[in-house]
Amino acid sequence: MRTDLAASYGDERLPRYTSYPTAPHFSPAVGPDTYAEWLAGLPAGASASLYLHVPFCREMCWYCGCHTQIVRRDGLIAAYQRTLRSEIAQVSETIGRRIKVEHIHFGGGTPTIMAPEAFAELMAAMRHSFFVLPSAEIAVEIDPRTLTSEMVEAMRLSGVNRASLGVQSFDPVVQRAINRVQSHEQTASVVDRLHRAGINGINFDLIYGLPHQTVASCLDTVRRSLELGPDRFSVFGYAHVPDFKKHQRMINEAALPDGLARHDQACAIANALKEAGYVQIGLDHFARPDDAMAVAFEERTLRRNFQGYTTDKGEVLLGFGASAIGHLPQGYVQNQVQIGAYAQSIAAGRLATAKGYGLTDDDRLRADIIERIMCEFSADIGDICARHGAEPEAMLQSAARLKPLISDGIVRLDGDRLAVASDSRFLVRSVAAAFDAHLDPAKQLHSRAV
Repeated sequence: MRTDLAASYGDERLPRYTSYPTAPHFSPAVGPDTYAEWLAGLPAGASASLYLHVPFCREMCWYCGCHTQIVRRDGLIAAYQRTLRSEIAQVSETIGRRIKVEHIHFGGGTPTIMAPEAFAELMAAMRHSFFVLPSAEIAVEIDPRTLTSEMVEAMRLSGVNRASLGVQSFDPVVQRAINRVQSHEQTASVVDRLHRAGINGINFDLIYGLPHQTVASCLDTVRRSLELGPDRFSVFGYAHVPDFKKHQRMINEAALPDGLARHDQACAIANALKEAGYVQIGLDHFARPDDAMAVAFEERTLRRNFQGYTTDKGEVLLGFGASAIGHLPQGYVQNQVQIGAYAQSIAAGRLATAKGYGLTDDDRLRADIIERIMCEFSADIGDICARHGAEPEAMLQSAARLKPLISDGIVRLDGDRLAVASDSRFLVRSVAAAFDAHLDPAKQLHSRAV
């Protein structure tokens, strides 16, 4: 990886492109009535993925960029679970049939903050309202510090087969600086309990660019993580946006590594994981060669959605819970962010949609190009344009941001086929951004490109 390019491009604030257009472009013009029309208009053979957002934690991690809040009373969590069940029934009734479900993902917050019986009831509600396929992947995000044996058993009985563990860093200095003290022993114990319960798909989330983090501490975290043998790693750069996430003001900005240091940390982690036999998947994922995600990457069927890289081939993602985002063929929808407003809508028998975005033909074309760049580091612009009835020359001419990328050797253009240079793949978001017709960096709150 080229440090000169990291210095030139690394501080640029760009989307992660888990959707296109990105969430800042959603509008209240798309509301509950629009969402109801879109749900009722889903094709007869459509299958869906479900995302459930649980916006509660026991304490705040200062690096967190998620929609969550701290709760001490379990009654609030129980009430929220009941609201989720009502929303699930409401959405299914609006669709008018039990559509097939191939993926379920619980995110947060801390989904395992629910009581074990409440989690089981929620899974039963989904199976009642949707046809959850026997082969469905059911994934849950976990905070290893709070997972109980009773919840592990509830997950086992509910068919959970993948768990994503937040690790971030095993360096105690970094942990104290981000208010997340989590020992290696705690994490190892959770991995062991999950394996004994038959939940064998294990993901670890790591973060670089945290306060006091160094290349040495990153490599030590990788080494200690590898001892636990996860199937996948997600490796994210910390996004410091204290104007947007006020709890991040607790982090000492003077202790944050600069752009070049972040670049060195990202390279070190990537190289260590690849040396350990993991395949690098797109921008920030790593998987064992026989893992389904590595196979999808090899077969060029990898996709990207709000959970990041995925093997999910579906065109329908139904989001449940406060702030949850859904994706349908017609466009995107997002629920009310505030838990009270979300619950009031569902209690009144209304869909909780607060805003969204209706896709145009040009959006769909650009979304396909951006997804292929993010997933494969390349895109056949001619082929994609042909499928959308568009001219590749016009598309390439509209991408003014491509010119410096080509002159700097980041991008190669062979006819209509675009490829990101192997030593510049860490700048794949900069390449994707060249096709973003909505991008206005001056008005966006995004993470650094590196």
